[in-house]
Amino acid sequence: MAQQHPFDRAIALTPAASGDGAGLTGAPAQGDAAERGRMRRLVGQTSPDYWNVAGPFGGITAATLLNAVLLQPDRLPVPLALTVSYCGAIRQGAFDIAVRCLRGGRTTQHWAVDLTQGPDREVMASALVVCVLRRDTWGAREARPPEVDPAPAQFGARPGKGPPWLVHYREHLVRGELFRGNPHSETVTWVADAPARALDYPALAAICDAFFPRIFLRRPTFVPVATVSLNVYFHAGHQIMAEQGATPVLAQASGQVFNEGFCDQEGRVWGLDDHLLATTHQVVWYKE
Repeated sequence: MAQQHPFDRAIALTPAASGDGAGLTGAPAQGDAAERGRMRRLVGQTSPDYWNVAGPFGGITAATLLNAVLLQPDRLPVPLALTVSYCGAIRQGAFDIAVRCLRGGRTTQHWAVDLTQGPDREVMASALVVCVLRRDTWGAREARPPEVDPAPAQFGARPGKGPPWLVHYREHLVRGELFRGNPHSETVTWVADAPARALDYPALAAICDAFFPRIFLRRPTFVPVATVSLNVYFHAGHQIMAEQGATPVLAQASGQVFNEGFCDQEGRVWGLDDHLLATTHQVVWYKE
């Protein structure tokens, strides 16, 4: 049996014990609002592989919260939107996740997810997830990827020392220089999981938080940073995701405002054949 990928170990969840609320059970009837709104509880464990400076890498937390919804047997097929609030520093060790379907119809479905720790179940992170049924319709795309050379055949992890999660991504920086006091914060980077892993929605959500913090492009020295809120919008259906496989994606990001201890970041993740896989926006706290 092949060894499980570190990413899959990091986002793994299991149903809570029967005495601690409902776990994963059979799909409820679509018309039963009370059953759809019931709380489903799962448990997980932080991963040393994706540890950051003072807690888990924010992307792995986003992926875990999304995975909690994807594990639900009655959810609609494809995630469309993910909004994560990072409420507190997640401690090393076990955590609980509560999942609830707020409302759903034939086309869209809204889920709420809380990650808690400790006997008082303090909320450390929360998320809203929208799942949808995609249909064949007319379509168009106005956004275009940046013009860059193809990804190199071989490239490695982000250079230099850093927290453990960095070694689990291969990155080739095409545009942008860190800690140079640049006049703008745009970066363009080829990114892939390390070791190689076929792209899926949790992995794509994590990549949307794997950008360099924008302030590191504008300031010549390191300052502490932390993501406060992360939004991801998924634009690719299952077929496009399957075609992407383990091929590196092109990640493009820039900031717009740096002000009074907070800055933002908008990003795009491009796949094969210029498919826009996801767009993302986040707000980040920084310490002067």
